[in-house]
Amino acid sequence: MGVQPVHYGAGGSGAPSVPRTQNGVAEALPPADRMEFYREMGQADEHELLGVLRRWWLRATMYADPLPEPLRTAVENGTAPGRPAAVVLREAQAAREADSR
Repeated sequence: MGVQPVHYGAGGSGAPSVPRTQNGVAEALPPADRMEFYREMGQADEHELLGVLRRWWLRATMYADPLPEPLRTAVENGTAPGRPAAVVLREAQAAREADSR
């Protein structure tokens, strides 16, 4: 089994374009989102900071490398290939419960 590179968008650069820092995330966000990001970072305690930064970094990464229009539309319409995570998690939970009986 070989190792395959992680794809980070159409450019295929091999690395995310948004640094995982507060300034890197803020610079990659549109102004309206940037203010919300700063508000959440300012209100987060020491236990929440990393989660807030991670969540906004993911959003900033999507802004920096958006999905192709047809795929984005399919995701929004619920017609994209794949299965919803909620369904997969329910099935996994049911399988664990069946195995434990």
